[in-house]
Amino acid sequence: MRSICKCLFLLLCFGACAIAAPAKISGAVESKTPFSGDRLFAVLDSVGGTGTWMEWDSSGVKDPSIMSVIAPSMKTSQKPQMVWVISEREKPLMAILFSKGAGEVLVFYELSALDANPEPLKLNLEPDPRVFLRDYRQESPMVFLHLDKPNLKIALSEKLIRFTYDKADKTPLRFDRDFAKKTFVEKRSEVRSYMDYFRYEYALMLRAFVQSVRGLFNWQPWHWYMDSWNYSAFIKPDELESILSRGIPPEYVTIFKTKAATGETVEFRVNGNGFFEMDIFAP
Repeated sequence: MRSICKCLFLLLCFGACAIAAPAKISGAVESKTPFSGDRLFAVLDSVGGTGTWMEWDSSGVKDPSIMSVIAPSMKTSQKPQMVWVISEREKPLMAILFSKGAGEVLVFYELSALDANPEPLKLNLEPDPRVFLRDYRQESPMVFLHLDKPNLKIALSEKLIRFTYDKADKTPLRFDRDFAKKTFVEKRSEVRSYMDYFRYEYALMLRAFVQSVRGLFNWQPWHWYMDSWNYSAFIKPDELESILSRGIPPEYVTIFKTKAATGETVEFRVNGNGFFEMDIFAP
């Protein structure tokens, strides 16, 4: 890996992006030639650690903290080529890829927060397939498989977009047939455990479904994780307790469901045994 650029150099080259902004440059890595895909993501992973980088969508909701950096740079000759954000840290980190001479530079900014106000979910009614399906290959007229994960699939029809991901668990989720007989304290504890499990499953689906396409939703990938954005759509403890009290393992559990402002119903479902599904129903 090439050496990290000096702070003074960064301030000279990119200072216009950071003036009066709730973000600060935390470092950069430059290459005399364009980054290869492998090296680019190796650099991102080395900085992000165990967190997940999420690609910023220029057509999505704009976080002021991000735009304070991106908007000024759009007025210069060094326009951002790609932008990523990682939120699994005390302060979010943003990475922007700029061209620099014959090469490129990846600049990292620490953000004060991801600070967009929650907005209703909307869908782009006419997504560009070249953008939307960039990471997929066509298997049949209406079915697309992910380039790296063929068990991740998108099936299209006139009224439905269905994402599915199938990776069977070694140990299926256990449903206690005697749940209704437990004490109040035991029920509360078990419901909390199931809620944690489904939050983890939800995160897996976001990475598989939402983060594998672009230009489909107005929410940025990180907005889906935020309670202030997803609370009304995410399964509630009392709903889960009602499911468990039946004593019969359900075929599926709907853990996220909402009606988009554009009229579509968006639903995430799991079966507790490694099968995940996101359906987008047209009105």
